[in-house]
Amino acid sequence: MSWETGAGVLSVILLAYFMFGVSGFGSSLIAVPLLSHFMPLRSAVMLALVLDLISAIGLSRKARRCVRWDELTPMMPFALLGIMAGAALLSRVPSAPLLIALGIFVTLVGVRYLLLGAGSVPISSRWSVLAGLAGGTASALFGTGGPAYMSYLAHRLENRSELRATFSGLLALDGGLRVVVFVASGLFFSSLDLTLLVIALPAMALGLYFGHRTHTALSNQQMTRVTAVLLLASGMSLLMRGV
Repeated sequence: MSWETGAGVLSVILLAYFMFGVSGFGSSLIAVPLLSHFMPLRSAVMLALVLDLISAIGLSRKARRCVRWDELTPMMPFALLGIMAGAALLSRVPSAPLLIALGIFVTLVGVRYLLLGAGSVPISSRWSVLAGLAGGTASALFGTGGPAYMSYLAHRLENRSELRATFSGLLALDGGLRVVVFVASGLFFSSLDLTLLVIALPAMALGLYFGHRTHTALSNQQMTRVTAVLLLASGMSLLMRGV
């Protein structure tokens, strides 16, 4: 790996986990599309998975009293089904169409957040079925199940601290399930670069540190707009590369 590639990867990790520290959301949506410019998509998904799992466990442990487990329990069986479906697709579909699909997906999410925000109108818990299936499939396929999960939770939880903590808890559960499914399928160890993971950990920790310090300085609306702009930029960069 050249120093230019290494510097690019570390910069992406630093930016992605700064955003995760600020909002508790968006790390993989930013990291995976940008990392895909430096490594195969499967490797980017596995690297983001491990980093997300570590950071989510840390955040959910610190704020475990705020985690609404009652909101997560109905969603997880369907998330597991989605993860299994996404893992099957990731192992069988060529990378090129997946990258274009990822670019479209991330761009649409960015547009949605820019125009509509995170959403706050209460919805029924029955939507947990769709949120679990969509989030699980996207998280396994692209490493980016957050939009479906966050869209559901944002309509269920009004308290900002509960929302942030519950989403982190969900990411920890989702990441654990993905590790089990990917190890069973053989994708995990064949795609994960352990050397790069070790190098990326300090960048992740630094991004989280500065993100935590910035967290209270930004309003929900400001966080949503910044995240939306970053998503649009990363999604459009993939589409330009694919086309």
